[in-house]
Amino acid sequence: MTKIAIIGGHGKVALHLARLLTADGHDVSSLIRNPAHADDVAATGATPMLADIENLSTDELATILTGQDALVWSAGAGGGSAERTYAVDRDAAIRSMNAAAQAGIYRYVMVSYLGSRADHGASPDDGMFAYYEAKAAADDYLRATSLNWTILGPSTLTLNPATGTINVGSDLPRADTSRENVARVAAAVLANENTAGRFIEFTDGDVPIDEAVAAVR
Repeated sequence: MTKIAIIGGHGKVALHLARLLTADGHDVSSLIRNPAHADDVAATGATPMLADIENLSTDELATILTGQDALVWSAGAGGGSAERTYAVDRDAAIRSMNAAAQAGIYRYVMVSYLGSRADHGASPDDGMFAYYEAKAAADDYLRATSLNWTILGPSTLTLNPATGTINVGSDLPRADTSRENVARVAAAVLANENTAGRFIEFTDGDVPIDEAVAAVR
């Protein structure tokens, strides 16, 4: 059994992931900001942990995370103001990486998006500009750490049921990705240490998830 913490524990991807991981016998702690979400998290089999990651310091977060074996970042500002997007998607994410290292957690999975990179090409007038900038900064910071990181890059997220199959690549045609498939990819990545140091961009597709993840180089 592995102890796995999920930051952003009430998100749709995180709830799916918690169900998958607890069903596999892992001990999952899901960090949430709103106590009203505790019952939804508990229903997945995970343990809800109240933690306002936007305002916690690195030391405070490291204390909360001590004892975990792996950490999944599945949080986000959710399209709020640019200021809050930078505060959560960039600054809090980076603090979580530093906290993980401080707490002795070296497996770190980041849920990002397909196309995340510093040269994303969006105009500052684009309503998503702050998000693209924040994610690129967080992802690049993660790459420079000593953590055993994997970055997931799903395309446009949907609420469709999981197909259990994906296509992987950086030059895929635009397509959707179900949140449940994202959770399945995260679970597969956590079970496969060979994915460390990889940015896995994917959409819903044709290849069984375990097979697609195992083929990542």
